[in-house]
Amino acid sequence: MLGLSRGAILSVVRSGVVRPARGQRGAYRFSFPDLVLLRTARALADADIPSRRITRSLRRLREQLPQELPLSGLRILADGDSVVVQDGARRWHADTGQYLLALDAMPAARGSGGLTVDVRPAPSRPGAAPAASAALVEEDGAHARDAEDWLERGCELESTDVAGAVRAYRRALRLDARCGDAYVNLGRLMHLQGRLQQAEEIYRSGMTSAAANPLLQFNLAVLMEDLGRDEEAIAAYLQSLVHDPQLADAHYNLSLLYEKLGQPQVALRHLREYRKLT
Repeated sequence: MLGLSRGAILSVVRSGVVRPARGQRGAYRFSFPDLVLLRTARALADADIPSRRITRSLRRLREQLPQELPLSGLRILADGDSVVVQDGARRWHADTGQYLLALDAMPAARGSGGLTVDVRPAPSRPGAAPAASAALVEEDGAHARDAEDWLERGCELESTDVAGAVRAYRRALRLDARCGDAYVNLGRLMHLQGRLQQAEEIYRSGMTSAAANPLLQFNLAVLMEDLGRDEEAIAAYLQSLVHDPQLADAHYNLSLLYEKLGQPQVALRHLREYRKLT
């Protein structure tokens, strides 16, 4: 209905932008405001805003707002590669909370980038939020302000400059040791390069330093399989399901492992769960 893939929707849910209730068998039950936010994410994607910037901007915006979010005519717009929020004459950057002066150019919504959304600026915040720290410059010339910026930069570089992506992820972790996605991506790059011991160290460091991230456990499980440590792989897959019961691929990989280990009934149970989820 929204034109979003299951993976894209789960990404927005994990980011905390939307907080659906749970129905039978753990199925997500989205409210109308949830659907509006998801539709906004799709519109911003159509306006060529990078996906990580969309989720970061909407998550930070949600953190600034009251728990109960009435429909109030607030608009979220694309302005270049930034996300701008507008409420009447007031406009501010979703990333930083910094208000824009009236003389600033009006953000142009490309495609369907401007939508009515069920959020409003918190009345207790009449002034501008503190601006982000000064831009940092990596040796490859990439500009970034904080760990999220370096994470985004790493994602952009992966297809063209793996070494640059590695540097960006490491810079993100130096700025914020709790940046779980940086551990996930950096560990995966180490794995793909055959640096398996380093990959394991990165994943385990992430599980110690960052908030619960099911992809850390999942990627560690894949690595354990490649190292022939099947029991540890099973434990990691099961732990990833504790953090995210909807992680279908974990069930599928568990079914293969249990079949390999001569436990067909357990394998069948996980295969059934995989089919339910997909």
